[in-house]
Amino acid sequence: MALVKNKLLNFLLPNVIEAGCDEAGRGCLAGPVVAAAVILPPHFYHPLLNDSKQLTHKQRNELRPIIEKEAIAYAVGFVDNVEIDHINILNASILAMHKALAIVAKKHKLAHIIVDGNRFKPFNNTPHTTIIKGDGKYASIAAASVLAKTYRDDYMANLHAQHPLYTWDKNQGYPTKAHRAGIALHGTTPYHRLTFRLLAVE
Repeated sequence: MALVKNKLLNFLLPNVIEAGCDEAGRGCLAGPVVAAAVILPPHFYHPLLNDSKQLTHKQRNELRPIIEKEAIAYAVGFVDNVEIDHINILNASILAMHKALAIVAKKHKLAHIIVDGNRFKPFNNTPHTTIIKGDGKYASIAAASVLAKTYRDDYMANLHAQHPLYTWDKNQGYPTKAHRAGIALHGTTPYHRLTFRLLAVE
């Protein structure tokens, strides 16, 4: 199995079309959950590529156009807060991955899917493997994590322009003190996840 220099594996199964999947925004109080699916060339390498949580905002935005240019295929799927409240965040995260995979699968017959974490539901009877902390182990999952994170950050920055009282430009909807203070003072928006604990426990 090929290794890139920063210890990311290029694939789990050799010589097949394998997509990596990851999501961003599961723990947020507002906004969508966003997932990406990425098929990378078998020898793809970039020295910065890693789990998106280990990268700076600048590094993620530097990597995004490189991934989009070099990937064999990629797609991003969104599931909004209303659907999250309806089906729960785990199911919404998997649905977002399925949306991204469906786009990729229109052009490429997937032989295998690798997914960050330990929970997934079968997609089109394609074999899959869940990998805990996979975004720090496999290049395609790391690339998916970068795309999911950057697309979601851009979305939340746009929402911040409409609802500036919650500092989504800085917290992206995560449960920071400032975000919860905004909810306590101003109530919720149409983008808040109402099934989540929006206010801190006293």
